[in-house]
Amino acid sequence: MLIGYARTSTVEQEAGLEAQERELDKLGVDKLFSEQVSSVGEREVLQECIRFCREGDTLVVTKLDRLARSVANLCDIQKQLESKGVELRIADMGLDTATPQGKLMLNVFGAVAQFEREVMLERQREGIAKAKKEGKYKGRKPTSDDVKDQVRELLAQGKKPAEIISLTGIGKTTFYKVKKEFQS
Repeated sequence: MLIGYARTSTVEQEAGLEAQERELDKLGVDKLFSEQVSSVGEREVLQECIRFCREGDTLVVTKLDRLARSVANLCDIQKQLESKGVELRIADMGLDTATPQGKLMLNVFGAVAQFEREVMLERQREGIAKAKKEGKYKGRKPTSDDVKDQVRELLAQGKKPAEIISLTGIGKTTFYKVKKEFQS
């Protein structure tokens, strides 16, 4: 069975998610899992997808960065799949771990992807430091105590996250940070 997994980081990237889903459909996936969550967040649907996979299945993703956040994370996911007898296919790379060459290339591409990400983050940090030095970077405004109190109150009332986000006008990430503070 071909099992597809699609992911975008934010709900604003709806078109990107739909494009991945269309591509996976063209590749003939039998079951599709998709989610909109940052790669650093909890990817519950990915874990559900991996649990769903059975021996002989192939997990298909459109791009490596939609699946893993680092080489270590990629290796962990690959180990989970391998222990279940599940292969991995990355469409844009033409990579399939059903072959020895595919397994080798997966590790090489994973290392390159992590290197590129680290270089990008380093440049970003340098740019922020320069902007701060020039007085052009102030950072994000902190969430006001009034909004935090409103979130806590709505949580206490048993409101669902989507409803609280809608009522307060805060972002999903901010909501979960405030929720975490509240639960601490």
